[in-house]
Amino acid sequence: MARYHQPRSRYTAYDGGPDPLAPPVDIAEALDAIGEDVMAGYSPERAMREFLRRGSQGQRGLDDLARRIAEKRRELTQRHNLDGTLQEVRELLDHAVLSERGQLARDVSMDDGDRALRELTLDNLPQSTAAAVSELSSYDWQSREAREDYERIKDLLGREMLDQRFAGMKQALENATDEDRAAINEMLTDLNELLAKHQRGEDTEQDFADFMDKHGEFFPESPQNVDELIDALAQRAAAAQRMLNSMTAEQRAELMSLAGQAFGSPALMQQLAQLDANLQALRPGEDWRGSERFEGEQGLGLGDGTGVLQDLADLDDLAEQLAQSYDGARLDDVDLDKLAQQLGNDAVVDARTLQRLEQALRDSGYLKRTSDGRLKLSPKAMRQLGKALLKDVATRMSGRQGQRDLRQAGAAGEQSGATREWQFGDTEPWDVTRTITNAVRRVVSGPAGQHPRTGGRAQVEIEVGDVEVAETEARTQAAVALLVDTSFSMAMDGRWVPMKRTALALHTLIRSRFRGDALQLIGFGRHAQVMDIDELTGLDAMWDKGTNLHHALLLANRFFRKHPTAQPVLLIVTDGEPTSHLEPNGEVYFEYPPHPLTVAYSVRELDNSGRLGAQTTFFRLGSDPGLARFVDSMARRVDGRVVAPELDDLGAAVVGSYLGSRAPAGLGDHYGDWMGGRGFWVE
Repeated sequence: MARYHQPRSRYTAYDGGPDPLAPPVDIAEALDAIGEDVMAGYSPERAMREFLRRGSQGQRGLDDLARRIAEKRRELTQRHNLDGTLQEVRELLDHAVLSERGQLARDVSMDDGDRALRELTLDNLPQSTAAAVSELSSYDWQSREAREDYERIKDLLGREMLDQRFAGMKQALENATDEDRAAINEMLTDLNELLAKHQRGEDTEQDFADFMDKHGEFFPESPQNVDELIDALAQRAAAAQRMLNSMTAEQRAELMSLAGQAFGSPALMQQLAQLDANLQALRPGEDWRGSERFEGEQGLGLGDGTGVLQDLADLDDLAEQLAQSYDGARLDDVDLDKLAQQLGNDAVVDARTLQRLEQALRDSGYLKRTSDGRLKLSPKAMRQLGKALLKDVATRMSGRQGQRDLRQAGAAGEQSGATREWQFGDTEPWDVTRTITNAVRRVVSGPAGQHPRTGGRAQVEIEVGDVEVAETEARTQAAVALLVDTSFSMAMDGRWVPMKRTALALHTLIRSRFRGDALQLIGFGRHAQVMDIDELTGLDAMWDKGTNLHHALLLANRFFRKHPTAQPVLLIVTDGEPTSHLEPNGEVYFEYPPHPLTVAYSVRELDNSGRLGAQTTFFRLGSDPGLARFVDSMARRVDGRVVAPELDDLGAAVVGSYLGSRAPAGLGDHYGDWMGGRGFWVE
């Protein structure tokens, strides 16, 4: 009876691209960091690059990989020197001479005159290793051991010279026979003929195939065409030339003198010189002139040294790829095979994760390319950032997560006509039609109308995910003007990003929860201008001197007049007294300290806001006494309020003030007290 043999399974590392079992990358943290940098003045492209460079919690970035590359490069140059082959030759020569002296001393049958002549030759060998080897080329060795050592010198030089151009030759040709050396010479002859034909444009695919059929054992890289063969050979030959360039003049002279002794014949060096000439002509773009400085104590042979020079070149390529400083740079440019060879598989995992993260950011719709080719944050990204900022604001206002959920603001008012998915804690009424419709669609989408669990006839059952609630809004609409100081002091004192985060949080709140309200963002520096949220969040730091509150109030009052039935809400974020105003002819006047006329124009326009019924709140940044006195007096004129928040609490202060203005009559004062109890200084 035949015995059943269960087939064996072999398991190897997956190398077919990205890990199919890897979890999807989470771009939420990346988006937050990119948004923060964009609001600080970075372009979205640069902000994305900076995030990939820094990495994130639990994910190493490009900087870490670049640091490891630099450390390995430094370790290679500080550990090694280029005397390895010369030292090895010197050791063999010294051993050969010592063995020969011993043989001369023991051989009693030798003529005394002949012995004296031989000893004189050995005593007067040149100090130069190369000259000594050359002088002994015709010496008739009496010691078999000495003769073998000297032959090993010639064999070593031949193997090292070949190992410089063909990795692994030093080991492969150890104890090589004359037939092996003849095969090498034949391969070099055929290779030079093939390269010469290719240089003339006369080679064919069959020429390459015939060459590989005959000599493929010498090329473990298994090139698929003549160009791949040339690339591999040129990279190695260029590294060999850089190694030669890195030697001292004395080392180069010694090596060139010794080269003629390789395999006991100058034919090898002639073939290799022809090979180098062909490769330099075919690949002039390789680095044939570079050099390195080695300072270590571990000597390198010619082949090993060439390998180290190749490693250094690979490390330099990887450093450039990881720097991503060239036009059109993408993380897909990183050579993962080289990275694995130099730093190991853990570095490849990091790089591949960063590649997937970059691709996810580009494919997510959070970044979009403008007509001039630049990247910018998409509306989807702005909404996502706004939600994150609003969540942070809610946490700061509540003192603990979930104590006060901003989505419930205005819930007791009129329905806005919009609905949303029910979330835990919602008190808004259900939208019954939408809820039942969701349940029906879910059930009908099952297989053949079957119940998803029992498989029987489907029945409509409402689940939590089906429920939608009706959104509500306060009965009184508001016209909100947020005036943000964009003078140079805001950027100089680190208030630029908090100001932008505040504007985005308020914009998100109004657009998502109070869609009946109107919002206008006004930035004021030397002059004022109305901005949309994209323009404000992408605004570079402005270094023009001037704080034109007068112009900003003019624009705000114009906005209020366009909404006569809405409750005006005036929110002013500033860190300085007004130092500029608009003249009747439209020119900007600037003076510091503030000119009385500038102050008078600002006061007059604030009075106009008060007559329009605006509920005014000043958010005073910094501790300048002059600003404090000015803001206090301005707020008293219009029965307004002054809030002096810390920078981290600016968003919560502005949003809280807006929500206080939206509260039913009589609640606003209590809401302000509540804000004061949460860490804001309310005056």
